[in-house]
Amino acid sequence: MIRLKGWFGPYLALALRLFVLLLIYAILRLGFYGFNIAQFPQVSFSELMFMMFGGVKFDIVALLYINLLYILLEAFPIPFKYNQAYRKVTKWIFVVTNSIGIALNLVDFAYYPFTLKRTTGTVFSQFANEENIGKLFFDFGLEYWYLILCFAFIIWGLIKVYDLVIVEKPKVFNWKFYSVQLALLLTVAFLFVGGVRGGWAHSIRPITLSNAGDYVKAPEEMNIVLNTPFSILKTLKAVTLKEESFYSDEELNKVYPVIHLPKDSTEFKKLNVVVLILESFGKEHIGFFNKQLDNGTYKGYTPFLDSLIQQSYTFTRSYANGRKSIDALPSVITGVPSIGEPFVLSIYSGNKTTSLAKLLAEKGYETSFFHGAPNGSMGFSAYMQLAGIQHYYGKNEYNNDSDFDGMWGIWDEPFMQFMAKKIDGMKEPFFSSFFSLSSHHPFKVPEKYVDKFPKGTLPLHEPLGYADYALKRFFETASKSPWYKNTLFVICADHASMSHFKEYNTMPNSFAIPIVFYYPGGELNGLSDKLVQQIDIMPTVLNYLQYDKPYFSFGFDAFSPEKNNFVVSNIGNIYNFFKGDYFMTYGNNEVKSVYNLKQDQFLTNDLKGKVPQVQDSLLRTLEAFMQQYNNRMIKNKLVAD
Repeated sequence: MIRLKGWFGPYLALALRLFVLLLIYAILRLGFYGFNIAQFPQVSFSELMFMMFGGVKFDIVALLYINLLYILLEAFPIPFKYNQAYRKVTKWIFVVTNSIGIALNLVDFAYYPFTLKRTTGTVFSQFANEENIGKLFFDFGLEYWYLILCFAFIIWGLIKVYDLVIVEKPKVFNWKFYSVQLALLLTVAFLFVGGVRGGWAHSIRPITLSNAGDYVKAPEEMNIVLNTPFSILKTLKAVTLKEESFYSDEELNKVYPVIHLPKDSTEFKKLNVVVLILESFGKEHIGFFNKQLDNGTYKGYTPFLDSLIQQSYTFTRSYANGRKSIDALPSVITGVPSIGEPFVLSIYSGNKTTSLAKLLAEKGYETSFFHGAPNGSMGFSAYMQLAGIQHYYGKNEYNNDSDFDGMWGIWDEPFMQFMAKKIDGMKEPFFSSFFSLSSHHPFKVPEKYVDKFPKGTLPLHEPLGYADYALKRFFETASKSPWYKNTLFVICADHASMSHFKEYNTMPNSFAIPIVFYYPGGELNGLSDKLVQQIDIMPTVLNYLQYDKPYFSFGFDAFSPEKNNFVVSNIGNIYNFFKGDYFMTYGNNEVKSVYNLKQDQFLTNDLKGKVPQVQDSLLRTLEAFMQQYNNRMIKNKLVAD
């Protein structure tokens, strides 16, 4: 028996009991793996240990949430918390709440083989209309009686261990007592916030399901790293898709095929591929696309990109599939847009997907990703692990804080030079991707470049000029390397940002971004008015390389002469849908508006109900997208069969 005396007693007891819970959750993780070992045949012992290590982070989050009330009761600086009755109440709050968490983990021992994922918050809606819920639980208990015995044994042990630690009442309650207790309460609050977020850095998003990708090779292995209470808590408000049946399977695959087949008699071209995703480079800020603005005098803020576009193939109507940085990577690298919420934060983030990196790696490509923020920022490292990226280079690998911008990460110019050097050491062919960060709030540039770039009309404009200069310096360095002329470069923005001109202050143009293909060693030059979106990048690259196997993508080949494609984006429950000259919004099972963008760029004449054939064609195509997207996401069919 451990007796804890003095003012620190409750806090030490709290720490000890949470540590015991971490051990229990580690045992439950091993049990989950052992119970379902047939589902994870490729996991080695060392990989399992790495997953066990990674799982601690998710266990901490779950346990902090589950024990929130208990933590508050133990941490508040009140003298009567040492009373016998109070101690009994806190004990049973601890036991009951943690019994629920332990039970949920044990349920997934048996339930996982049927769903192939941890139980999520959707379980409540899934069983909401079941009239025989009691019988279902009873039958489950009969079939898996040994799990109930395990549960009883664990709870019995938890109570016994709890009783081993006794907190004794201090002898003195004075101002020093309350001062120390208040300081300890603030410390607990600080640790709690960092624990539930997965860290204290402002660049770290609160930890979510997709972060488990940092510790695995395949999406299904994320279920070993996760725990069930975490999965449920993080998806209680998750967007859930429903299956659609607008078309038969045969009709659907004619209207909107998502399995791309190779062309006959083609030989794969082993070009290097470098994808550069530029933060907030909305189309408005690029002079090449906006020569008509300011009565024909507009120059924009990206002189180098303007010059590069003139040697490239690009599009007058190109759009992002989302409004956030976190939407961009799955769209560009995986060909999967975000619908309702970011794909990497959704309950479907553990689905098996294909990606440019995975498909090219199968062809012998070395693959890498560069982002100058601290590793783990924005969940990028976890996503890249799932996307099949072999080498991740972030602020940690750069390892020189003298180039740190003080907020987000390493300034773009030195980091892009670092990238060029690393690429020089890669074996060809290679695939590399980069995500910039300097053209971001708080909109600063390095001290030595202050007043070098135009201030413009928006705070964003000066750092855009700097980011464009960093891009120029990268191409100057890269052009001296032997791999340069054998490389297809893809340049796009992650999303559009703040706007100045009324032409861009519309819903369609709030998604307008550049999408540029540049091949210095080949004939790839032109300007097309074809509708193009981020999810088209993957099929365009693969088709240009004459990829010779079937693959899955929601996008289209941007170089194809056919123009029956579409562009889709989604905000909340509203779809923005582009096809031909028309733009339609759709939500709550009805068309909200229809506009002819060619004739009405400012959206002043709503054609809803006035062009029935056009509206029906738009709606039927959107329904095909919804059916393919929803059904394949739900059924985990995001790869070619």
